[in-house]
Formats: sequence, structure tokens, C-alpha cells
Amino acid sequence: MKINPYLIFNGDCRAAFTFYAHALPGHLDAMMTFGESPAKDHVAAEFHDLIIHTRLSIGDQAIMGSDTTPDRPTAGMSGSSISLNVDSIPEAEKVFGELAQGGTVQMPLEATFWAARFGMLTDRFGVAWMVNCEKDQ
Repeated sequence: MKINPYLIFNGDCRAAFTFYAHALPGHLDAMMTFGESPAKDHVAAEFHDLIIHTRLSIGDQAIMGSDTTPDRPTAGMSGSSISLNVDSIPEAEKVFGELAQGGTVQMPLEATFWAARFGMLTDRFGVAWMVNCEKDQ
């Protein structure tokens, strides 16, 4: 069993997942618009460029997402974070730095009593991340 976060955006899913593919890094396995899907006849034409489903693979893990249509906006992402556990301090620094671009750092990446490095941020798309590196490499 795997647990895969599914993120819902108000129109910027394509930009967010393109950014994540670079920042994490990962591979975009799928990115389909409403207009490319069997649902296209049930969605107003002005929404056809929104993403109905995307999947980003990072190793053997994945995050997925979609846009909602403007007539059904989300209230934003709150109350949860995506926790990234990396294998080295340089990897933690790289990923944290990439995700922080244009975002807000809540806790700088630093040594803690449980980890060689830990930091928290909200990226420019409103997604909260925790970066954790337990090894001192």
C-alpha cells in the first residue's frame, strides 16, 4: 500500500506540478486537461485548459493533483503538509531552496534534536512542505 497526496488547485495545477517536477526532481507521468478527457462535453469550454488529473513520480512515490473549476473553488490548502524525507544534507538544502522560491519559510532548514536538518515552508502555490533529513551526511 502507498499513500499518495492529491492536491486540488484553483487553476494553477499545471504551473505547480511543472515546478515540482523540477524542484523535487520527478517525472510527470500524466497531465490531462478537462478538454482532453471524456468529461469535456460536461465542462464549459472556458475550463477545458484546466488540469483534470496529473501525476508526478519521485522514485517509487507519487503526488497527484488537479484543478477545480472556478464555479467550485477550494478554500486553499491548509491543515496538512507534505513531508519529504531525504537522505543527505545537500539534498535537503537543494529541495528546500527550490520549494522556497517565491514561497514563505515558516522554519528555516536547520539542525534539530531529531534530525540533521529540518525545515518548513509554504510554496508559492500554497502547499505546505516539511523537509526532513535524519542523517548527518
